[in-house]
Amino acid sequence: MADSKGKMTKPANKTPPKSPSDPAKDRAAKRLSCDSNSSHEGAMAGEISALEEAFRKFAIHGDTRATGKEMHGKNWSKLCKDCHVIDGKNVTITDVDIVFSKIKGKSSRTITFEQFKEALQELSKKRFKDKSDEEAVQEIYKLIEGKTPIISGVTKAVSSPTVSRLTDTSKFTGSHKERFDPSGKGKGKAGREDLVDASGYLGILIYDIQNITLPFSDACVCGACACHP
Repeated sequence: MADSKGKMTKPANKTPPKSPSDPAKDRAAKRLSCDSNSSHEGAMAGEISALEEAFRKFAIHGDTRATGKEMHGKNWSKLCKDCHVIDGKNVTITDVDIVFSKIKGKSSRTITFEQFKEALQELSKKRFKDKSDEEAVQEIYKLIEGKTPIISGVTKAVSSPTVSRLTDTSKFTGSHKERFDPSGKGKGKAGREDLVDASGYLGILIYDIQNITLPFSDACVCGACACHP
C-alpha cells in the first residue's frame, strides 16, 4: 500500500499554459484603464462642482492660450458682472477690484480656483449682509453655478442724416448721376465712358470707316486719304 501510495501521481493540470503576452497590448490595456478611471473621476468632479466648471469657462473666455486653471482680473470682473454679483448697491466694480488685488499674490496677475472661492467669500459678506456667513457663501455660489460668459452682440452702425444724403444716388446730379441706374446700382465702365453703340447697319458702317487706313501721298495735307496723287 505504501508503494502504491508513493507511486500515485498528482492529477494533471488541465489549465492551458499562458501564451506569451504582447507588451504593446498590455500597455494599451493599462492606458485604457487609466483613461477610464480618470474620465470617471472627472465626471464625478464635474457633477459635484458646478462652481469650478463656471470658473473654467470664464477663465478661458477671450484667451486662446488659457488653460482654465487660473483667471485674470478682467475675466474676474466679467464673471462678477455677468453673474450679478455686482448689484451696484452692496457690491460695486471697485469692491470687486479691491478683493481681487487682496487675494492674488503680490507678483501674480491671476488667481486660482481656491483663491477664487476666497474672493467670493469676501464679497458674500457685502452682497448678502442679512445672512450668516455660510448662507451668504452658498447664495453667492448659486449666482455663479451653471453660468457662462455673456457674449455681446455686434455693434450696429448708427445712421446719420449727412451720410444718408451723401450716399443717396437718387439725389446725384451731372456725371455722378450717370454712373448709377435708377435702382442705385453702379453701371461700371458704362457709367464712366461713352461707349459706341455698334448695333445696326449704320453703327457697323461708322465703325468700319473709323478703322479704315487709306494710303496717302506726301503732298496730302489731311494725311487720311489719297486725295492728292
